[in-house]
Amino acid sequence: MKLFGTDGVRGKAGKKVSALNTMRLAMATGIYFRKFAKTNRILVGKDTRRSGYMIENALVSGLTAVGFDVIQIGPMPTPAIAFLTENMRCDAGIMISASHNPYYDNGIKFFDSDGNKLNRDEEVQIEAIYENEALIESSQVTDGDIGKSKRIDDVIGRYIVHIKNSFPKPLTLSGTRIVVDCANGAGYIVAPTILNELGADVIVLGDKPNGFNINEGCGAMHPEYVAKAVREYRADVGLALDGDADRLVMVDEKGRVIDGDKLMAVLALHLKEEGELKGDGIVATVMSNMGLDEFLKQHGLKLYRSDVGDKNVVALMHEKGINFGGEQSGHIIFSDYAKTGDGISSALQALAFLIKTGKKASEVFNPYESYPQKLVNIRVSEKRDFDTIEGLDELKSKVESAGMRQLFRYSGTENKLRILLEGKDEEVLEQMMELCTVFFRRELV
Repeated sequence: MKLFGTDGVRGKAGKKVSALNTMRLAMATGIYFRKFAKTNRILVGKDTRRSGYMIENALVSGLTAVGFDVIQIGPMPTPAIAFLTENMRCDAGIMISASHNPYYDNGIKFFDSDGNKLNRDEEVQIEAIYENEALIESSQVTDGDIGKSKRIDDVIGRYIVHIKNSFPKPLTLSGTRIVVDCANGAGYIVAPTILNELGADVIVLGDKPNGFNINEGCGAMHPEYVAKAVREYRADVGLALDGDADRLVMVDEKGRVIDGDKLMAVLALHLKEEGELKGDGIVATVMSNMGLDEFLKQHGLKLYRSDVGDKNVVALMHEKGINFGGEQSGHIIFSDYAKTGDGISSALQALAFLIKTGKKASEVFNPYESYPQKLVNIRVSEKRDFDTIEGLDELKSKVESAGMRQLFRYSGTENKLRILLEGKDEEVLEQMMELCTVFFRRELV
């Protein structure tokens, strides 16, 4: 059974991510990590979804049943779990979150003792254990070997200090007005606290989670909300996080969304000029615009492309000896400060650069013209293997012969097909997109 998608296990809470499935997955995870155990502790955090209570308790039951002790720290950003797992010397870390998905979905993300997300081989091993009834049964312990759990509420301070230390000490955010939208999610305490402590004048949105309003009309998935507030309060910049605060979307002082590729381009060049960029380029994904590629080439840098997913970005960064990368969608990784995408840490690096320039966000975060690009999502009834779809090769050839770059891929977290087209001619782009959407709706819907 394939449990894992692009980023952990994700699905409708109470269905795919049910209490029963979660408890069994927790047992499988505990069995897998047993062979690496040093402290016999696993850290568990979550975002603000109502279903997090159910899933958290199921995880605790499964982990303690196979002999692990569990530390529960409540609502915290995903990157905080990565940091705290290593910082608190735990054998593994688990984050309960469906990231940018609606409240009715939930998910489970896993980290090893170094705070790294699991690779596909590790996920396959856990899936095999999950399916092994005899192993699950024989691995449950009794008597004094049963694990225990405890809740710790004060670890938030460790993460706040860690993130603040990534902001250059000679600088301050004093005199900078910032609107931050926390998406009613896991960053609703941490983000405003850090910005306030660094001296910013902070207007906070999306900081009243009720279990059902995470990502609802707010946060990184709806930057128009923070954009409106930026214009209303005449702020210098707007920051929009997603539900687990590992994604950042920035808005300039005019209320315009800053393209994720352009944000990475500017920050990469800044790191190079400061002598802090390791390797000869950056890592982005197959979704990034060709404009980014050309901009980096002009400045002597190379763009390496990974598959979608910040863990794939991180893996390629490690392979190439690079310390900066990210996704167009807002996952930005400064590996000197974080093991995964961290919306708050990335925001601080962008703000530090902005302060150093003394310029407005609209002046510095638009360094090149992007190629026209269009992304269409189609909800599908099943994720058929592309090799079985008759006529797909001919469609690809037709698109590419029209001068378009194409990418067809299924979402790793939803029953959706993503169609990405990119090229210099916008009119041809529209024509090719119409051709592609008609084809896939006929074949997959």
